[in-house]
Amino acid sequence: MTVGIIANTEKAGARIALDRLTSALSIRGIPTRLDREAAALCGLPGGMDGPALAAASDVIAVLGGDGTMLNAVAKLGATDKPVAGINIGTLGFLTSCTDDEVELFAEAVLSGGYATSRRTLLSAKVKGIDGSEKDFLALNEVVLARGQTGRLVSLSAYVDGDLLNNYRADGLIVATPTGSTAYSLSAGGPLISPSAAAFVITPICPHTLSQRSLIVGDDTLIELAPENADEAPMLFTVDGRDCVSIHHGDRIEVRKAGQVLNLLRLPGHSFYEALRQKLNWRGG
Repeated sequence: MTVGIIANTEKAGARIALDRLTSALSIRGIPTRLDREAAALCGLPGGMDGPALAAASDVIAVLGGDGTMLNAVAKLGATDKPVAGINIGTLGFLTSCTDDEVELFAEAVLSGGYATSRRTLLSAKVKGIDGSEKDFLALNEVVLARGQTGRLVSLSAYVDGDLLNNYRADGLIVATPTGSTAYSLSAGGPLISPSAAAFVITPICPHTLSQRSLIVGDDTLIELAPENADEAPMLFTVDGRDCVSIHHGDRIEVRKAGQVLNLLRLPGHSFYEALRQKLNWRGG
């Protein structure tokens, strides 16, 4: 059993957390592999890129937070290996434990005492009016939003070829159940259980207040497109990164990806525990 480690080296306390993690694994005879940033943080030569790290590991530990996990999905590429998020600080929506619980994590890896939660990913294809195509993979959401302008923009959404709506808004979010706790939630979207076979389409600050989020099946093809040739280019982002300019005539196709993220879960930790903690829910 080998554990590959990806670390957010810019996060405060990263070196201490990394040392604690590698020590907990080493004591139990579990070998580790480091990505390039983690190796550099330890002052070691080399380190591995994402796909090589995934291929050489049985379990992947992502040390940082929810943002680090989002970046890790892009870095690792297609992998079915269990991925554990180890948050430096408090428990996150995408993390399996905190850095105070690395002993628990190491013991679970040694004994096999963990479960996995299959998380749906989004596949997005940007089809340019010039015939170009770019493919992206998202765990949380894709967003088409206004670019270098302070004005609302005009954009359309289609569901399986049928027009859903022409929007005047700051933009549109298409989120997975995992992403329903992130940007979509901040924009007024609903919370969705991670196991639900669904996506949510959420407008950002729509001009018409009756325009609300819509939940659709995850077998749906969703298409987004700018509507006004006179408006400035919009910006398309994937999990908050990969910023692409979108012009009138360009089109974005969003559908369920052919792969999933196997998120490692430790005993005693669940999505609903994270909801209670992160949203500060209290009983009556």
